[in-house]
Amino acid sequence: QVQLVESGGGLVQAGGSLRLSCAASGRTFSVYTVGWFRQAPGKEREFVAAISRDGGNTYYADSVQGRFTISRDNAATTVFLQMNSLKPEDTAVYYCAARLWGGVIYTTTGGYGFWGQGTQVTVSS
Repeated sequence: QVQLVESGGGLVQAGGSLRLSCAASGRTFSVYTVGWFRQAPGKEREFVAAISRDGGNTYYADSVQGRFTISRDNAATTVFLQMNSLKPEDTAVYYCAARLWGGVIYTTTGGYGFWGQGTQVTVSS
């Protein structure tokens, strides 16, 4: 079992930056792949980024490639999502999710068994 708590969301103007954190507790954190997903009102939850258990592999949705960076600090049991050049369409509740590392990075919600409660990100135009 692993428990996840997101933080760092807020209101920012278009072009600005935010850094989200996903703090984990429970079982050894370094065995988990961690992903970020987001859900805008009236839309399905979508993949944003993911990172392998050792941080050596990352994967991004096309919509955030080049603007967002995912990283992790296993000693601090935390995963970060640095979001730059934010756009109004990035407005959503952002969730982090985890699954035991299985050799591949998953980009679907069904691939993750542990979820945080979410943090709201609002980008004004």
